[in-house]
Amino acid sequence: MKLNDIKPAAGSKPTRKRLGRGVGSGLGKTAGRGHKGQRARAGGYHKVGFEGGQMPIQRRLPKRGFSTEAQNRGETAEVRLSDLQKLKETDIDLAVLKAAGVISKQALTAKLIKSGELSRKVALKGILASKGAREAVSAAGGTVDVPHPDETAAAASKAAATKAAAASKAATPKEAR
Repeated sequence: MKLNDIKPAAGSKPTRKRLGRGVGSGLGKTAGRGHKGQRARAGGYHKVGFEGGQMPIQRRLPKRGFSTEAQNRGETAEVRLSDLQKLKETDIDLAVLKAAGVISKQALTAKLIKSGELSRKVALKGILASKGAREAVSAAGGTVDVPHPDETAAAASKAAATKAAAASKAATPKEAR
C-alpha cells in the first residue's frame, strides 16, 4: 500500500447537491428554496433567536443566578467523597489528586463535597471541604487539615485586634504608662 492508493471508505463522502442546475436535476429553478419569502432571497435570513419581531424567549425570561470569575476560570475543582474512596493513597493533597487524574492539572485549589460514600481513613491536607464532607471524613476516622472559614476569620480578627492593641501601646509615651 502506498499513499496514492489510500481512498476513503465507500459511501463516506457523498457528492454534494449541485443547486440551480436545471429542472432535470430536481434542484433547479428555485434550488430548494421554495417561492418568495425571506428565506428565498439572497442574503435574506434572520439572526439567531429572532422571532419575527415578537419578544424573543431569551428576553422574555428573567435573568437568574450568576457565576464568579473563579468559577468561569475553573480554579477550584470539585472532588467527591466517592473519588477519595477510589484512591489508594491515605495522605491526600492537591498534587495527589492531580496525579490520579481526579482534578485537572490547571486547578489551583480543590474542594471536597459530600457526594458518595467514604468508608476508609484518609488525611486531607490543603484541600477545602464542605461541612458535610468534613463530618463524613471524621466519621470514617480521617482528618481534614484545613481550618474552617469561620475559624480563619475569627483568628484573623483576633490577630488584627492584638496588632492594634500593640500599635496603640507603642504610640503612648512611656511616662503616660
